[in-house]
Amino acid sequence: MSRGHSPLSRTRLSALAAGLGLVATAAVAVPAAATTNDPLRDQQWGLDQIKAEEAWAATTGSGAVVAVVDSGVDLTHPDLRGNLVQGATFIDCDPSCGNGDWKGPDREGNDRDEHGTHVSGIVAAVTDNGTGVAGTAPDAKVMPIKALEAGSGSFEDIANGIRYAVDHGADVVNLSLGALPGVQALTLTGLESSVTEAIAYADANGVLVVAAAGNEAVPVCDTPSFEPGALCVTSTDRNELPSWFSNGGLKADLFAVAAPGGAGLLFCEDDIVSTVPLGTGSEACGESDYDYYAGTSMATPHVAGVAALLFAQGRTLENVKSALVDTARTPAAGTGLWTPSYGHGIVDAAAAAAYEGAGAAQVKGKKGGKGGNGGKGRKG
Repeated sequence: MSRGHSPLSRTRLSALAAGLGLVATAAVAVPAAATTNDPLRDQQWGLDQIKAEEAWAATTGSGAVVAVVDSGVDLTHPDLRGNLVQGATFIDCDPSCGNGDWKGPDREGNDRDEHGTHVSGIVAAVTDNGTGVAGTAPDAKVMPIKALEAGSGSFEDIANGIRYAVDHGADVVNLSLGALPGVQALTLTGLESSVTEAIAYADANGVLVVAAAGNEAVPVCDTPSFEPGALCVTSTDRNELPSWFSNGGLKADLFAVAAPGGAGLLFCEDDIVSTVPLGTGSEACGESDYDYYAGTSMATPHVAGVAALLFAQGRTLENVKSALVDTARTPAAGTGLWTPSYGHGIVDAAAAAAYEGAGAAQVKGKKGGKGGNGGKGRKG
């Protein structure tokens, strides 16, 4: 605990990651009907599940910015650096003390700090560049904000990261992190309010906060996804079934959807492939600069990417929320149904991009200008 902070303000949140200790073996992957030349695109079944490519004819996310408040990003990764804008680091420091690089102030690449790079690739990896993977919103920008070190961080640092994102032009804030079940009691009673207030600040300034439900297989969203105004994201596997580890979407405002997060079981290809810091890919999955993770941490950036596609169409925050929720589909039931496992349903990028309100060029009321739970055996 740092001096000058109360114990409650230093309560820790973590990237939603835990070791599964499972063996990776070969699996038959269903090829994607991909139109990009990214070598790993045919393994990105998540993009197919949310119909990302079908949305790209209408919007690719150009002009939108997603702040990834996480463990930082490898700023040198060739599949990310073209889509990065200026970021910041908040590790026991305010104002910021860095640029969002994953190694942080100590310049050490700690275990579990690969997480933010993986999340960022799902949002907006450089696409159709003959390298690696494709992003959900291929022309959106990622703002790297490091608020976690060695996989955990404080409410205060995360809140500072959210506020920085809002004040520096983000349209979406991605929070692939969460506290353990039960910590909601602190925010409900007001004993911890920094992140709750930061989410309210984002909402008031037209910025969508998208947050992971958690990986403890309980019905309720972890905080901060539990907080008012945050979009809670549950996880599905490649068969559109709820992932075994995923928390449900229960929260007071029922503001929850689902997205691909992987199986977290035996096969690399059943999880979500994305960028990791150069050279840190797991040997089991056979990639050096990419890896396969599973978790609601991986589901969340799929939704953040779809939100970026929508903001790029000139939509207001309220219209983006409506588009995501009203077009989300529950398997075998269609749209318009809320369930604990899926929330309002699996996000549908193509349907959301066609939802009324696109091109309205409405003012979002934001401050600032635009800036230009891992590896196989890990659960993000």
